[in-house]
Amino acid sequence: QVQLVESGGGLVQPGGSLRLSCAASGSIFSSNVMGWYRQAPGKQRDMVATITEGGSTNYADSGKGRFTISRDNAKNTVYLQMNSLRPEDTAVYYCNYYRRSLNTRDDYWGQGTQVTVSS
Repeated sequence: QVQLVESGGGLVQPGGSLRLSCAASGSIFSSNVMGWYRQAPGKQRDMVATITEGGSTNYADSGKGRFTISRDNAKNTVYLQMNSLRPEDTAVYYCNYYRRSLNTRDDYWGQGTQVTVSS
């Protein structure tokens, strides 16, 4: 089992910035993908950004050019730097750990951290 603990959420004004952190612990194996997802009230949970151990990234169009995902493999930690925040970015942000092999499929989630963008 993998445990994921998010931090860094909070209230920020439009145009401001936040950096989210997610620390992973437990049965962590190589060749995993970590990412950030978000869910606003009344909406589905959507991918924000993902990153492999090798540093390959992909972003949803909503955050492209404003958000940056990174990871520190030695610390088993993934980050999401969010700049130029907009009210529509308001959501609960969840950290995700995913690993697929021939024998296993692991998919774990953190508890979520609230991000509110409002003036």
